[in-house]
Amino acid sequence: MEKYGVNEIREKFLSFFESTGCLRLDSFSLVPKNDASLLLINSGMAPMKKWFTGAEIPPRKRVTTCQKCIRTPDIECVGKTARHGTFFEMLGNFSFGDYFKHEAIAWGWEFLTEVMGIPADKLWITVYEEDDEARDIWINEIGVAPERVIKMGKEDNFWEHGTGPCGPCSEIHVDRGEEYSCGPDCHMGCDCDRFMEVWNLVFTQFDKDENGNYNRLSHPNIDTGMGLERLAAVMQGVDNLFEVDTVRNIMNHISKIAGVTYKSNPKTDVSLRVITDHIRSTVMMVSDGVIPSNEGRGYVLRRLLRRAARHGKLLNIKGEFLYQVADTVINESAQGYPELAEKRDYIKKIIRIEEDRFAKTVDNGLAILNDYIAELKKKGETVLSGEQSFKLNDTYGFPIDLTVEICAEQGISVDREGYDRELAVQKETARNARKDGSSWEDDGSYTFEDAEATEFVGYDSLTADSKIVGIVAEGEVSAEIEEGAKGIIVTEKTPFYAEMGGQTGDIGKITKDGAEAKIIDTKKNGNGIYMHIAEVTKGRFSSGDAVTLEVCRRNRMAIARNHSATHLLHKALKEVLGEHVAQAGSEVNAKHLRFDFSHFEAMTREELELTEKKVNDAILAAMPVTVRELPIDEAKKLGAEAQFGEKYGDIVRVVSMGDYSVEFCGGTHLTNTANAGLFKLISESGVAAGTRRIEAVTGQGVLDYIAARDGLIERTAAALKANNVNEIDRKAEQTSAEVRELKKTLGAMNAKMASGKLDEVLKNSVEIKGITVVCGQVDGLAAGDLRTLGDSIKDKIGSGIAVLGAETEGRIVFLATATKDAVKAGVHSGKVIKEITQIAGGSGGGKPDMAQGGGKDASKIAEALGAAAGIIEAQLN
Repeated sequence: MEKYGVNEIREKFLSFFESTGCLRLDSFSLVPKNDASLLLINSGMAPMKKWFTGAEIPPRKRVTTCQKCIRTPDIECVGKTARHGTFFEMLGNFSFGDYFKHEAIAWGWEFLTEVMGIPADKLWITVYEEDDEARDIWINEIGVAPERVIKMGKEDNFWEHGTGPCGPCSEIHVDRGEEYSCGPDCHMGCDCDRFMEVWNLVFTQFDKDENGNYNRLSHPNIDTGMGLERLAAVMQGVDNLFEVDTVRNIMNHISKIAGVTYKSNPKTDVSLRVITDHIRSTVMMVSDGVIPSNEGRGYVLRRLLRRAARHGKLLNIKGEFLYQVADTVINESAQGYPELAEKRDYIKKIIRIEEDRFAKTVDNGLAILNDYIAELKKKGETVLSGEQSFKLNDTYGFPIDLTVEICAEQGISVDREGYDRELAVQKETARNARKDGSSWEDDGSYTFEDAEATEFVGYDSLTADSKIVGIVAEGEVSAEIEEGAKGIIVTEKTPFYAEMGGQTGDIGKITKDGAEAKIIDTKKNGNGIYMHIAEVTKGRFSSGDAVTLEVCRRNRMAIARNHSATHLLHKALKEVLGEHVAQAGSEVNAKHLRFDFSHFEAMTREELELTEKKVNDAILAAMPVTVRELPIDEAKKLGAEAQFGEKYGDIVRVVSMGDYSVEFCGGTHLTNTANAGLFKLISESGVAAGTRRIEAVTGQGVLDYIAARDGLIERTAAALKANNVNEIDRKAEQTSAEVRELKKTLGAMNAKMASGKLDEVLKNSVEIKGITVVCGQVDGLAAGDLRTLGDSIKDKIGSGIAVLGAETEGRIVFLATATKDAVKAGVHSGKVIKEITQIAGGSGGGKPDMAQGGGKDASKIAEALGAAAGIIEAQLN
């Protein structure tokens, strides 16, 4: 057999099936599109579910692909064996009600025997025990010897997943020879590596109903899958996926960096396999827009990356290296996935940033985990507590999965239930902290017996006449609500938009003859009932009353400006930062907008300026804002962006702003982008790993912002005694120069004062077990001056430790610094500072040779310094 490379095999497969009339499609993204059941694409057919189920019409009834796939259930096994991996490429040919068994079987045999050149006598076939049709095709049409066509049971050769489309399958196996045999009893179907399954042909011919009946499909489908790396291993005569050409080249790069050779040491082999597999997955995921985070597919990426980085440390690789290996992954795979080369710089940047973040946390976390493990072994215990594992994650950013893996290597298990309890407590605490104390926190708990889902008419009108069908007065369901009371009013229909999708609820008023209620917010419960949060300012309202509802136009317009601006901002961010940007949350009210989005680092000044300009350009272009209700599939074809956290029905509302922005959205908007006036970006910050936040204003908010800035500038000019605002920069530089000169003079004075106190402090020196200990209170010196004085004391005494304390401008500072021989004798400055600062109500710590801290009670400085000698004596014992 010719030893074809991975890239050659991929191209030969796709070209072959193109010749059979199949449409060649590029690999779909690893990020599933509109499929909440999957975190990442894990099979060749997964992105085509909609075509198999008939939900969408495929571009052709015959399709062929080479699909990127990631599976992580066995991630702990990756590296330990050469069989397991998280990333693989799946070759497949598919039929959506077109060709069926005869063609699928014939083409499969032709490709393997004629295109790949695998000898026919090396191939074995399995079929479902009841699928006589497939067995007959293999024997009588293809000519496979009957003894080489093995019947297997449902567990092995029938594909089904719950109810729905399913069917028998036929697998093609390659006999790799006796050298792979498990012994004299080796046979087709055993677990050894001799008979390797390379291709699975699934004949989707049944529809299983809820009663367990298998009903024939009028248009059966074909779904085949063949692992590219597995076929390459057969063609190249190597043992496993890590030894095929493209993957081995990646491993060779890692080996070169680490200075180790594969198959020279079982322990280093594990690390080489882990890094090789995980960097392949990482590069592909980042290319498809996934960025490291603490949840969902972002967490899968972070886990893979950090696991690879940790194994780099086990190989004694210093510094970041994965981003370098990414180059080789891209070079080896760009023939099949040209987008990798186009995104090379971006991919490497994401990987390097995450490597750097992990490097900053891993050493501290490892040291603490090793201490925990040592303590457990000392006590003869084998379980790390949930509290300890949670502290590692929460305080030191050390991933729980890494804790479990490292502990397992040491024969220690982790109390995951305890960890989960700690995590639940933290989440509950955070939820409680976010609550604003509103009495309407539990609006959804009220039952309105006479109310059905409220009819919303607020897209087209800001007023409506309706009837009251529910009332809550002072926290209780009631038949009426009187003047001065606060509560909820529910009506049959309303123009008030209820808080949802990040948009705040409308305000306004509800009136009838002789009565008026101020509406301060609008919410919606799980039954579709709109609840107007009301303060009755005049008269009373009763259930059944006919009322007029009126939304505050000024407030609604301000909200619409900010909401429409978030759509323009989303589009602008994609243009400036890249297509990986995705909405991760938003808040839109009358005063400002807040937009959270996925991005891996702080935006630069230039990026912020360009984003702001693009949004304002879109506003000044006066683009019409149009709203349409469309079937969801039609909306997706328009390229409409789904909003974060929202679920959609069959019919969706699509908001378009010219040809610039198209999004699913149920909120209220302007009719033209020009109505937003102006857009001003106020701030950009990080809210979580991989998530950034922009706050901005529009319309009147921009005018208010300008007025506030003008006031600030005028006050600053007055403070600097500038004749006018145009002199601020000159006056500021002049004042800064004067401050620098004063600081220089003050520093010289402090140094002189510290020098003057040197002899005074040295008078308090004592000797403990041959170590000179100098303690003294030197008020008026800042931390830097204390360090200078400490160094001077060490120079004078030659050997020992100085412990100093000072109150300066209301701040209490402690410092300890020790000579090298004193540290060698047992002195630890960090532990001294940790204990004495607690006496003064503070905290601190540091290294054995130098540490500092602070206090809160100035009256305790002398007492704290007085305790130092005893602490040092205990250390020397």
